[in-house]
Amino acid sequence: MIIFKYLKLKNQIKFRVRYSETDQMSFVYHANYVKYFEMGRISWLRNLGFSYKEMEEQGILLPVIELKINFRQSARFDDELTLLTKLIKKPSYTIEFKYEIFKKEEIITFGYTKLIFIKSSNNKPIRCPLNILEAINLEP
Repeated sequence: MIIFKYLKLKNQIKFRVRYSETDQMSFVYHANYVKYFEMGRISWLRNLGFSYKEMEEQGILLPVIELKINFRQSARFDDELTLLTKLIKKPSYTIEFKYEIFKKEEIITFGYTKLIFIKSSNNKPIRCPLNILEAINLEP
């Protein structure tokens, strides 16, 4: 696996846990971490100069085909979290991200997703758009 050194290949966001994201035990409900990862990917694309909404309007979809989450500690209502999203290898038909969620300076959750580029008109896989590869300074 190739690890890139380009700063454009990672993105960081901060957010607070909302009350509605917690369960009866006062912890963030586990499914919400999938939503956090999605927030990270959308922010990563936006930071690169792309809108996920505009990609969909152009007929490019990115469904998740693989997901892994590891929990070290729980987050609770009103915790301020930092989510680091990193591209971990050159996109082709798929794009892969690593995620790390921090509370203060301590990592509490980490994960991974693999998504596939598909054309919405026929649901067939397509290569990563050239403009995305160019934006992250990678050759097609």
